[in-house]
Amino acid sequence: MSMNRREMLRLGAVGVGGVMLSSAASSGLPSILYQAPRVPLVPPPEPRALNAPIGINPQLFERAKAALDSHRVFHRDFIGIVDFSKSSREERFHVVDLRSGEVESFRVAHGSGSDPNHNGFLDRFSNEYGSYATSNGAYTTGEYYHGKYGLSMKTRGLDWTNNNAEGRAIVIHSAWYAEPGVLAQHGKLGRSQGCFAFSRQDQLPVMKKLAGGRMIFADKIAA
Repeated sequence: MSMNRREMLRLGAVGVGGVMLSSAASSGLPSILYQAPRVPLVPPPEPRALNAPIGINPQLFERAKAALDSHRVFHRDFIGIVDFSKSSREERFHVVDLRSGEVESFRVAHGSGSDPNHNGFLDRFSNEYGSYATSNGAYTTGEYYHGKYGLSMKTRGLDWTNNNAEGRAIVIHSAWYAEPGVLAQHGKLGRSQGCFAFSRQDQLPVMKKLAGGRMIFADKIAA
């Protein structure tokens, strides 16, 4: 019985694949190296329609969710929400699991230009170069690198209020002035140059859950 063209092409492709796998085996290389990479065909699942978790300002939470949609951020499982209405002595950097509503909260420093009197509260935001201030708005996380403070993570500002973040080197890092001992001695954390600075213990879980282009939303809700 004669074969049609489609069957011949299919058998030919199988034959070529067999040759490739045989070559891989004979060379000592694992055959998995010759398998085509799998590309996800569907977008990640949408987060649940959550109300603000306990401990997070509802207005700030709604702004963060709206920013997640307006900027069309791909990863929608975890989000960082920073409430700069609170003092640096409080756990004000919230990592929210949008699928379950679970929250982990951490202390984070703000920029010296945002708190010139060093009273522990953020008084103003700035996007200007040389301001040493914190910027408000939506960010996405970038790549890891090793810098002045060791392992760090770059960020990218998505709004006009923070679009100089990359140029200003606003990153996530650990710092001595964000360690618990500083809080115990002074009742507040020290100040960064606008970066999200954590204790060494808190830095790693924050970066782990927010890596890969996930969003951080930072703002201050007026009382």
